[in-house]
Amino acid sequence: MQIYLVGGAVRDQLLNYPVKEKDWVVVGATPEQMLDKKFTQVGKDFPVFLHPDTHEEYALARTERKTAPGYKGFAVQASPDVSLEDDLLRRDLTVNAIAQDTDGNIIDPYNGQADLKNRILRHVSDAFSEDPVRILRVARFAARYAHLDFTVAEETMKLMHNMVNNGEVDALIPERVWQEMHKALSEKNPEIFFHVLRACGALQRIFPELDILFGIPQPEKYHPEIDTGIHTMMVLQQACILSNDTKVRFAALCHDLGKGKTPKEKWPSHHGHEQLGIPVIKAVCQRLRVPNDFRDLAVITSDMHLHIHRAFELKAETLLDTLERLDAFRKPERFEEFLIACSADIRGRTGYEDCELAQVDYFRQAQKIINQLDLSEITQQKLAGPEIARAIRQTRLSSLSEFKKQSASN
Repeated sequence: MQIYLVGGAVRDQLLNYPVKEKDWVVVGATPEQMLDKKFTQVGKDFPVFLHPDTHEEYALARTERKTAPGYKGFAVQASPDVSLEDDLLRRDLTVNAIAQDTDGNIIDPYNGQADLKNRILRHVSDAFSEDPVRILRVARFAARYAHLDFTVAEETMKLMHNMVNNGEVDALIPERVWQEMHKALSEKNPEIFFHVLRACGALQRIFPELDILFGIPQPEKYHPEIDTGIHTMMVLQQACILSNDTKVRFAALCHDLGKGKTPKEKWPSHHGHEQLGIPVIKAVCQRLRVPNDFRDLAVITSDMHLHIHRAFELKAETLLDTLERLDAFRKPERFEEFLIACSADIRGRTGYEDCELAQVDYFRQAQKIINQLDLSEITQQKLAGPEIARAIRQTRLSSLSEFKKQSASN
């Protein structure tokens, strides 16, 4: 029995990048031997075991043979005579096909170290084309290491494009697409994930609502970058600068999906795109099994983001209505997430990357004023339910009217 550290841990160690988890391959062992050593078996499709102390994953060396479309269509062989090189050959990228033995020696049969040095993401073999999830993984690795100047090899991009044309991507299940997308949204440059998918044609298949935005014009007065798809990627970049929260980043990604519904004859105007985006976002979230809290933030961001742009134009009554529609008093954390997504929208335009966020601060202050109101006198009065609600609203309106006067004078 020989044990090797493999995959991401070796790759990131060689890159001097933080190692998040360790995976191991066991050569020359049987499932029975692993169980005798008190390992716990967790893999159903192939033998994967958890270490009794560290709970890290140990997989028996294996080979795979394509038997059906999709990422589950494989026959797996795991036996003591499968070599380390055989196991590494089935992996997606050369940089992930590097192993390290217990003495610290590097085993690199497919030149992964050279590709690490040259900052290239390259497939190990043509077996790459048998698993469509690998397209998503390549895009995610490109997003993770973009700041280190990694790019996808030309031949790998060509292979991915062929996989899309052959319909392999259509076999992806929604949950797996979201799983990889969510991981990508946590990376340093998630916009690269979507650029890579678009470059190989996969974005049109798995997220057509986003893909269609590229090439749709916007008014140059407000959007010097003009292209809606480019603007969306810029907003996502700004969201990453402002927040590590993947909910915020997803809301930024989806905030303008409604512009894909604007009739062509109305371009570059997009009147009503905020509300047009709501059913689009809901459909995307339903299809990809996106969690409800992600969906809800994305929906209110689409619906209400222009109110932030027009903050200083709003009457006190409209300002209060907006805060109430945002549920800003009962859900202050989500309100703050919404404001961050809107901040990213404001700055996600050519030449506006460092602009002031006075409109956002204005809304923040308005919410704070309302929250600090003393409503005890109203609640102590002998008023019926609707009368209490009217009295509270009038008090809030008076406070916001005064706030607007003071803001205007300043």
